[in-house]
Amino acid sequence: MATSDADEIPIGMRRVCRRFERWRSGHKARLPIPDALWRAAAEAAREYGVFRAAKTLRLDYTKLKRVTEGDAASTRVTLPPPEFVELAPADGIANAECVIELEGPRGKMRIQWRGATPPDLAALSRVLWESA
Repeated sequence: MATSDADEIPIGMRRVCRRFERWRSGHKARLPIPDALWRAAAEAAREYGVFRAAKTLRLDYTKLKRVTEGDAASTRVTLPPPEFVELAPADGIANAECVIELEGPRGKMRIQWRGATPPDLAALSRVLWESA
């Protein structure tokens, strides 16, 4: 990192750059970059852009992009689908009409009813969603 370049590098990326420089100066042989440094590089890439981070940290653009996308995917929280959804009519809607269309691995289902008392939707949808 040259002094003229240091003025253009954001402070957050300078820290990561110094970590890479310390690691590179301590290893003369070509060793794989530790996961902790890749995570720091991916974080810098998400904040400042993959191209800028790859150029500043002297990393392969394609690999940094792949690590950045993979790291972001691994931190996403996926919630399980709801097991129960209560459908309760509002007061005073005795003559309301409702249509629900479901599609699952065993086909499609269309449920249509009128009035305040819905059919047993849990049982009907369970038949559709459970695999054969």
